[in-house]
Amino acid sequence: TNQQPKAQQPSIDPKTIYTHTHMISQKVMLRSAQRWRRMEQQRASLSALLLNHPRPPTQSSPSCTHSTPAAISPGPLNRSSSSSSKIRNQQRLNHRYHHRSYLSTSAQQDEEPLDDESSSSSSSPTSTTTPPQRAKAKQLSDRKPVVSKEDQHQEETKRKRLSEVPISEVLKSKHAYRWVDPVIHIDHTIQIALVTAIEGGLSGMMVLDPTDQNHVVGLLTTRDLLRIMAAGVKEGDTPSSIFDRTVGDYMTPISQVIYGRPDETIGMARTLMAKLRIKCLPILSRDGQVEGLITARDMSDFGLSAKERGGKRAYLTDVSDRVGLSTNTSMAEPPTYLKAHLALEQKPLYLNVGEAGLPHPFKTSDGMAESRRDWNTRENTSEDSSLSEDAHFFTTVTLPDETDKELRKFTYMGVADGVGSWREYGVDPREFSHRLMLECQNVLEEAQAAATGQLGGATGDAGISNMVATEQQMPLVMMPPAQIMAQAYERIKLQNVIGSTTACVALFDGVRHQLHFSNLGDSGLIVLRHIDSDVAGALKRDRHTPRTERKSDLQVAFVSQQQLLSFNHPYQLGWTGDETSQSESKSFKEPRDSCTSSVHVRRGDIVVMATDGLFDNVDLDEIRTMALEWEQQHGFLRGGDVSSRDRRWAMGNSLTIQSQEHIADFAQSLVERARSNSLNSSMDSPFAILAKENDIMWSGGMPDDVTVLALHVVGRDPNDLHMDGTQF
Repeated sequence: TNQQPKAQQPSIDPKTIYTHTHMISQKVMLRSAQRWRRMEQQRASLSALLLNHPRPPTQSSPSCTHSTPAAISPGPLNRSSSSSSKIRNQQRLNHRYHHRSYLSTSAQQDEEPLDDESSSSSSSPTSTTTPPQRAKAKQLSDRKPVVSKEDQHQEETKRKRLSEVPISEVLKSKHAYRWVDPVIHIDHTIQIALVTAIEGGLSGMMVLDPTDQNHVVGLLTTRDLLRIMAAGVKEGDTPSSIFDRTVGDYMTPISQVIYGRPDETIGMARTLMAKLRIKCLPILSRDGQVEGLITARDMSDFGLSAKERGGKRAYLTDVSDRVGLSTNTSMAEPPTYLKAHLALEQKPLYLNVGEAGLPHPFKTSDGMAESRRDWNTRENTSEDSSLSEDAHFFTTVTLPDETDKELRKFTYMGVADGVGSWREYGVDPREFSHRLMLECQNVLEEAQAAATGQLGGATGDAGISNMVATEQQMPLVMMPPAQIMAQAYERIKLQNVIGSTTACVALFDGVRHQLHFSNLGDSGLIVLRHIDSDVAGALKRDRHTPRTERKSDLQVAFVSQQQLLSFNHPYQLGWTGDETSQSESKSFKEPRDSCTSSVHVRRGDIVVMATDGLFDNVDLDEIRTMALEWEQQHGFLRGGDVSSRDRRWAMGNSLTIQSQEHIADFAQSLVERARSNSLNSSMDSPFAILAKENDIMWSGGMPDDVTVLALHVVGRDPNDLHMDGTQF
């Protein structure tokens, strides 16, 4: 009875004990897994280092020699005694976890997350596991390590396709690395422009008006600077006179500058620059401000980090095996398939020209019917080419060469398409286009007369050759197409000829194998060439027809760029009779706004220069097919075998006379096909397809005037006769 009662001991729930015990053991397991993962990463790094740079074995730290169990890193590993003891400890932990796992269902949901270096854990392959244990092990193994937001952003940036990145991101990266104001004043000299471009590492500069430094008037690129110096050297100018020229005389005017938008992607910018063959693309904001200039190098640099461009690894990966040429390095021989053409590079080329044209099918001297329904009273469509608003010229003149000043023959040609809507204002739309082509020919023949010392020259019925008082002195050298177009245009304005037209003027230089042209509007030219698909690049091959089924490898090698303000609204040369309204008009352009370029031509090429009446109704592939049929019909190509044609050329058989006799047939077939397609309401012509792409419902062809100049490049002058009288 005197025994004192014992103090009451607090009651402890066995489930709580087991739960806490399980959580402690689980934390131990996770920490062990973390340590093993760190050791595995160190071991892998050391192995990679030893593989890349073999060295004599040295004593390494224990942390680098430990390996992970086979369950975590499969494959044979060299384990030390220390790692074996760790495996035994892990097996004990797994065994303890196995006995307490059935009590920890609620505790599993309250499990602490892993830190940044945590990884999955698994039991030893020798231990016995139950389904709950295997499920838990799988859950831990499937869990991904938690990474920081910065690492996630870097990983997403790498995964993101470079072509989908907005241009604005490239500009931000470029300007953050280095800010250089890419501007120059219009009155600065070429010498200042060169120094600015080199010191700033610029590929282009926006030209500013000195009266307002934010007013952009043009663009000057490093390619322009090279052209200026090359032209000066050809002309025999001194270096000082070349460097003293002003930027404003050679810049690209603001009306011709191609630009991009900040929200456009790198892929869009690259495609645009490749199509238009430009190196520098100004980025224009919606507010009309130039935010910067983008080049191909800027877009390439954006896809590489500083670590990828520099350091030991970058050098060993990208440079070490590629730097330095040996002393016995030499140039390789040209490919076999090019030797036949290269053998002819030093020989001049010549042109055979065929011309053909047809008016609008529903046109009369009194006007033009709107549709076939209005034309039903007549049996046939119009065939009188004098009714056409299209015009053309073709002439061969003798002018001094720009290099050696020796007299040589140059072939010029051109087409123009008068705008028929002038008829609504009581103006004959034929007058402007026909007069422009006539003046182009007059300019050339007057230049030839001045160069050869002859008097006179062919003139129009208005005696236009006397109207040169306001023109600059005629240069006694080969004249570029843009200059011819400009002089002819000024003469038309002096005569006060009202109207407008599109125009394309070209120059064929047979010695240099070049075709120079200036195109304003939707007329133009294409070049067809035989490109052997066995040796051509993948983009040049006919990928739609199997090689065994192809009749030939005649391909469209070049297409001139057309210029439009909007759909069916092309650039035009025009004159309203009022200089004030002329300057305010947005529809009329100047010859300097034309697309001027050059293309290298080869023997056997077929060039088609035409107005939009052909290109709106006949697809380019259809023109190519018709050209092949013409070649095979007249024996220029037999069975699509280009090699046999090259052998025939090597033997001196050029078939020049036969080409001269039949090239007009090819031009006539093109205009007839254009007429036929324009009246076919069941087909989708190129015009109809483009109309639908611009949300305009149109089916069938587009009836219009059509004019075609077909040019066949040959290796002999058709006027030449062999000594024995045989014509080539």
